[in-house]
Parts: sequence; C-alpha cells; structure tokens
Amino acid sequence: MRSWQVERRKRTRHLIELGGLVVKAGIMDLTGDDRAMIYGAMIWIADKLNSEDGERARELWAEKGKAAFEAERPAGPHDRTQPQQGRA
Repeated sequence: MRSWQVERRKRTRHLIELGGLVVKAGIMDLTGDDRAMIYGAMIWIADKLNSEDGERARELWAEKGKAAFEAERPAGPHDRTQPQQGRA
C-alpha cells in the first residue's frame, strides 16, 4: 500500500473517532443532529480555549472526559476493588 493511502486511512479513522465522540457525548441527540448548532458549539469551545480562561477550561474538560472514559471502562482482573463494609 502506498504511503499516501496509509496516511489517508489514518486520517479517516481519526475523523471517524472524533465524530464518535459527538455521538457518545449525546450531542447529536441533544441538538437534533443540527449541524449548524454543533459547529457553532465547537466554535464556542475553540473561542473558550483561546481565551484567558483557556487553561482552566482544558483542565476541567480533561478531568470530566477522563472520568467519563473511566466510568465506561469495564473492570479488569487487575483492578482493585473496595472491600465491602461490614464483612470480615
């Protein structure tokens, strides 16, 4: 496969994954799949990130996203579980 084809497939996969985040966050349903509204919200996000509050927004949004990903992740065999209270 040619290098440009590999790069194009990587880019396509990346774009599909980003679109999946829009669906995963419920934005598609909340906006009625209104693309102008979704685009406007993304422009608003970009403006926020470029503002003086941008670093704080990055921190808050990253924490929220990490927590959401963690909540969706199934527990693995190496995950520690909390002992139940009242059991010996």
